Amino acid sequence: MSTTSEPAGRKTALPDGSGSEESDRPRRQIAPIPDGAVPVMEAIGISKGFGATTALVDVSLKAYSGRILALLGDNGAGKSTLIKILSGVFPPDRGELRFNGEPVRFSSPAEARARGIATVFQDLAVCELLSVTRNVVLGREPQKGLGPFKWFDLRRADDMARSALHRLGVRWERGLDERGINISGGERQSLAIARAMFFGSSLLILDEPTSALAVRQAGRVLDHITHARDQGQAVILITHNFRHALSVADDLTVLAQGRVAANFRRDEIELDDLTDLVARVA
Repeated sequence: MSTTSEPAGRKTALPDGSGSEESDRPRRQIAPIPDGAVPVMEAIGISKGFGATTALVDVSLKAYSGRILALLGDNGAGKSTLIKILSGVFPPDRGELRFNGEPVRFSSPAEARARGIATVFQDLAVCELLSVTRNVVLGREPQKGLGPFKWFDLRRADDMARSALHRLGVRWERGLDERGINISGGERQSLAIARAMFFGSSLLILDEPTSALAVRQAGRVLDHITHARDQGQAVILITHNFRHALSVADDLTVLAQGRVAANFRRDEIELDDLTDLVARVA
């Protein structure tokens, strides 16, 4: 376990959104990272500023295949800037990214997606005016026909949508022609995760996927996240909900004021201690 030095003291109350109203999910034994394992994504000494504002200072982290890394921190800690660097939205000012052990520098989100990095943002999970099928195949629409005479292959697209949902273990009881505006927040997140996995992502970045969801919907989304992990995905989960993080994550990184404040394996810290740490370093 790696952490900043913290003085002993009373435990603070759980902050809003930390999951204090929810029951614990079953815990699983956390395996250590095998010797010699190469991270799917590694950030080394990443720094980023915007004018006079410093967003990140010397931030390093590692995300491994078949493991969930929870990224925690208060508002303004640098989480959003970091995931935008990992997903190709911003270049770092200093530091290096390595993907499967090779140095990379993304000039756009399209380059990151081409490498197999899929980012699911809370408010941009699906297009509300498109059907479930269209959302799954968005940007990769199957076509039939020859030469310039091609059109959308709906039957094949429906098959792709069913396969994507089945791979994630989603039991979709609605029609695939249901528009995104008519499905719940939890269903939108599940659909976005299924889409990302179906098209070959090896790193899945999830930005607050359970925020503003009811307890049952959040539980289903967490189940799908662990299913993605069990399918071999490397997952980076950004969340304010400590209980969710501790229930599904293998590893945890805490950011504070643009710096890494602590790194833990899940079985090295309890909820009260994590709450106390984040409150002190924020």
